[in-house]
Parts: sequence; structure tokens; C-alpha cells
Amino acid sequence: MGNINQPNLVKFFFGLIFNENFNIEEVYKILEQKFNNKIDIFSPAIDFTFTKYYNKEMGEKLKRQWISFETPKMPDNLADMKIETNNIEDSFANDKNRIVNIDPGYITPANVILASTKDFSHRIYLSKGIYAEVTTIYRKEGFTKLPWTYPDYLCPTATEFILKARQCLLKKQG
Repeated sequence: MGNINQPNLVKFFFGLIFNENFNIEEVYKILEQKFNNKIDIFSPAIDFTFTKYYNKEMGEKLKRQWISFETPKMPDNLADMKIETNNIEDSFANDKNRIVNIDPGYITPANVILASTKDFSHRIYLSKGIYAEVTTIYRKEGFTKLPWTYPDYLCPTATEFILKARQCLLKKQG
């Protein structure tokens, strides 16, 4: 029989998609306040051209950015974070249309995990209607694509952000 151990702390991050006219800095402040953690890494905001999935709801000119929290936390916070980020999205919505999409996830030395409200074959139920998926795995100095990995998570901006965040986590873990 194996021993039950506490998991290692993880580095939480948020994938943001927003209309280019939206002041995303408002979301930064709210996230820091709600989760009592400081943002330490900001990727550049890039044009979101990977899919048109959000265009009808959020507009044509969308931006994509990733940000992470400074202080690692326990991974079992993910479901509550997803619920809270959905509430934040709703608070900015116009006529039930979002103008910002906030997807929480976390980084470990071995992988990147994303939260979702949608069940699928590769997702594991967490709690409160929230699922998690391994989005990419770390191998040989980089992250490896899985069959369901979103293309934006493999673009240079994302991989640079994830590698930088991973390095910060490794330093904190000692």
C-alpha cells in the first residue's frame, strides 16, 4: 500500500482572451484581490487568430495573454478558481456576451493543467461541475503537444511564458 502524501505546490496562471478595446488591467486587479496573490509574469498580448470560436460573442479583434501568480498554492484550489473566474467574466459581460474570457490553470514541473466546465474523454472531474485536463506535458526542455492541446498553447508566446513560469516554480520549490 502506498502512503498518502500532500501534493506539491503549483504555479497558478490564467489564459486571457479579450476584446482589444477592453482594459485588461481591471481584470489583473480583481484577480489579485480575489485570490490574494500577486501577478508576477505577464506574457505579451498577441492577436488571437487561432480560432473564430469567440468572435460572435466577443468581437472580431481579440487579444490573447497569459499571466501567473507569484506564490505557489495547493492544486486543489483549481475548481473554486474556475467558478470565481466565471463570475468575474459575467461581471464584465454586455447583454450576456463576454468581453473577457479567463481560464485558470496551473503549472507543475511535469505538465500544464487547465480547468473547464465541459466534460470530455480526456478530462477528469474535480468538483462543483469543474473538470481538469492535462494540456501539455514537459519533456526534454520543452512542452509536448497532446491530441487535444489548443494550438495557442503551442505558440511561441505561450511556450515562452510557460517555461518562464515553470522556472520560477522550480526555484521556489528549491
